Amino acid sequence: MMNVPATLRISFRALRVNKMRSALTMLGMIIGVGAVIAMLAVGTGAGRKIAEQISSMGSNLLMVLPGATTSGGVRMGSGTQPTLTLADADAIRKECPAVQDVAPVLSGVAQIVYGHQNWSTVVVGTTPGMLTVRDWSLVSGRPFTEQDVKSATKVCLLGKTVVDNLFGDMDPLGQMIRIKKVPFVVIGLLATKGQSPQGQDQDDSVYVPVTTAQKKLFGTSFPGMIRIMMVKAKNTDDLAAAEKQINELLRQRHHIGPKQENDFTVRNLTQMMETAQESAKVMTLLLGAIASVSLLVGGIGIMNIMLVSVTERTREIGIRMAIGAKTWDIRLQFIIEALMLSFIGGIVGICFGISGSKILSILAGWPTIISPLSILSAFGFSGLVGIFFGFYPAYKASLLDPIDALRYE
Repeated sequence: MMNVPATLRISFRALRVNKMRSALTMLGMIIGVGAVIAMLAVGTGAGRKIAEQISSMGSNLLMVLPGATTSGGVRMGSGTQPTLTLADADAIRKECPAVQDVAPVLSGVAQIVYGHQNWSTVVVGTTPGMLTVRDWSLVSGRPFTEQDVKSATKVCLLGKTVVDNLFGDMDPLGQMIRIKKVPFVVIGLLATKGQSPQGQDQDDSVYVPVTTAQKKLFGTSFPGMIRIMMVKAKNTDDLAAAEKQINELLRQRHHIGPKQENDFTVRNLTQMMETAQESAKVMTLLLGAIASVSLLVGGIGIMNIMLVSVTERTREIGIRMAIGAKTWDIRLQFIIEALMLSFIGGIVGICFGISGSKILSILAGWPTIISPLSILSAFGFSGLVGIFFGFYPAYKASLLDPIDALRYE
């Protein structure tokens, strides 16, 4: 019967005798485990950042773009021909069962002035449905209403970046600002959204009623013209149905024949966002896989040192076997030594990985998220590496002939 406590003592004593060699052997596992934890933290942090940016755009989103102009046989691309109107948006809202709400958009860049401060930003003409479509809330004030849209009222909602640059610590509610020299009253402050997946500051914007934008700011090529429509489906399962219903309705409204091309484009933003999330997951797995190679290198280092140890301790093995040690006693001794190297290296590597992730986040400005699963995975993998690479030296040691081992010099 194997004497496990005695075997543990022998294994620990053997590692303690060769402290420098044991420390250098563990270094491979320390670097491997630390690298896996740090890389997974970077990948997970990047994935979380992308998810936050995606969720800031809104959920279950479709975007409807106007058609393309053709000049001299050259097609200019989607959005170059004004073919969408407020009436189209209203029809989609009322006649498409899979659609929850619609936000028509007519936007442009304008200079905003308050007192002696000014700021150039994006001014978005839209309807109250924009807050629903974009899952956007107000931190104070009120949204503009359908009545504001009908009356082309000169009211506006401000994003956080605009507030900071125009008002500083002042309360903007009720204040008068000028957009293209037209006075507007600030009635609401939008909650912080952060960057979009394309890197744009979503808080650097001003929202006004779409009719006000049409009549008093940007003008239109023809009555009711808008640049795009953002459409929110009732749920994710309704996205395909909403897209089909929008296509059919707009073809009917724009009198497009069966063999004619659409003068609009419907894009599924949710699918694009999901693709970005999948890319982030693949990046995380790739980073983890690359870092795991260093664990394998550390395991090979353990096997190399254990083989050297078997050769150096051949006479000791012969003595143990001569006084009654069984084959599995010898195997267990060297497996335990390999496991101790792996586990101690793994524990130190966890500390290095966590510290490295924090330092990387501070110095490089990268978001890092350390998950318990990544720590357990790295530590568990280090144990498996110890068993795998420690078994062959242990197996080789257990096959030594006691008489030949005793004669070994």
